[in-house]
Amino acid sequence: MNERVLLGPVASWFPDRTAAVATLAELADLPPNRREHALALGIDTVRTADGMTEVDLAAEAARAALDEAGLAAADLGALLLVTGRAPQYLLASEATRLQHRIGAVRAFTTAAGDLGCVSVSAALTLAASLVRADAHCRNVLVVTAARTPTRNRYRAPMTLLGDGAAALLVTTSGPGRWEFVDQIVRSEGKYADLFRIDYRDIGSGDWAEVCADESTYSFRLAVESKKRFDAIIPELLRRNGIRDGEVGPILMQNLSAGAFAFWEEALDRPVDKVCRTNLAAYGHLGSMDMLVNLEAAAATRAPAEYALLLNSSPVAAWSAGLLRRV
Repeated sequence: MNERVLLGPVASWFPDRTAAVATLAELADLPPNRREHALALGIDTVRTADGMTEVDLAAEAARAALDEAGLAAADLGALLLVTGRAPQYLLASEATRLQHRIGAVRAFTTAAGDLGCVSVSAALTLAASLVRADAHCRNVLVVTAARTPTRNRYRAPMTLLGDGAAALLVTTSGPGRWEFVDQIVRSEGKYADLFRIDYRDIGSGDWAEVCADESTYSFRLAVESKKRFDAIIPELLRRNGIRDGEVGPILMQNLSAGAFAFWEEALDRPVDKVCRTNLAAYGHLGSMDMLVNLEAAAATRAPAEYALLLNSSPVAAWSAGLLRRV
C-alpha cells in the first residue's frame, strides 16, 4: 500500500517592486488590438525581479519554506528545481547552484522543466514517488521560479508574465496542508515548439517569445486540451473512487480572465476565486501558479475536502491532480 504523501508548507516569495500593467512601457508600442487585449486579461499588477536570476528568486522561496517547516536545508532528502525556459548559462546546472546556495549538501538534487507550466506537476509526481519508494528520502523540497525570459512581459495571444518564486515541502510525516492523492500527466509532442524563443546567434536583448501559429494555439490546441481534460478528469476520479461532485471548484494556472471563462464553460466546473485574485495581483507565473493558488485555497477548504488541480501548457502537456485537505 502506498504511504501517505503530504504537501506543505508552501512558501511564495515576490520581489518588492510592483508594476501596474497599464503603465508598462512595452504596451505603448503594441498595435491597438494587442494593447487592448493585454489590458483586458484581468491582470492589474505584476512583480518585477529586475536584476535577480531565477536561482536568486528560488533560493528566497526555498529558505522561506524551510523556515516555516522548521527544517534545515542540510536535512533535505531531495531537492527538485522546476527550471525556467531560459537558464542563466548553457551547460551549467541551475539545480545544483540552488543546492549550494541554500546548503542542501546531502539532498539528491535534480530538475524538471521540459513541460512548460506542467513541469511543476511532473515534479510533484517525482517527489511523491521518491518519498514513497526511498526509505532514506523522507522529505523533498520542490522549488519553482518565474522570471520573464525576454524584455517583454506580454505573451501574445495569451497572458502577461510576472516574476516570483515558490517552494513546497513534500513529506510522509507531515504536518502538511494537503494529502497528495493521485495525479495524471499527459503530453503531445506535435505541439512541442508551438511557442519558442530563437536564441542561437541572437543577443538576449533581442529575444522574443513567438507563437508559431496563433490559430493552432487558439483553436486546435484548445479543442485538444478540452478532449484531454474530458478524458483524464473522469479517469482520475474513477480510479480513486471519488464522485464528481466531491471536488469543488477547480484550481488551475492563471493565464487570463477569458481563459477562466472558457474553461468554466468547457468543463462545466467553476474555477476557484483564488485563481482570479492571484491573476490580478501577479499575472501569469508559469509553473508557480499552481503552488500560489494551492496555498491560497487551503484557507477556504475544510479538512477532508478534495481539490482538483488542472494544469496545461502550450508545449502541449496536461495534468489533473487530486489532493485532500489535511
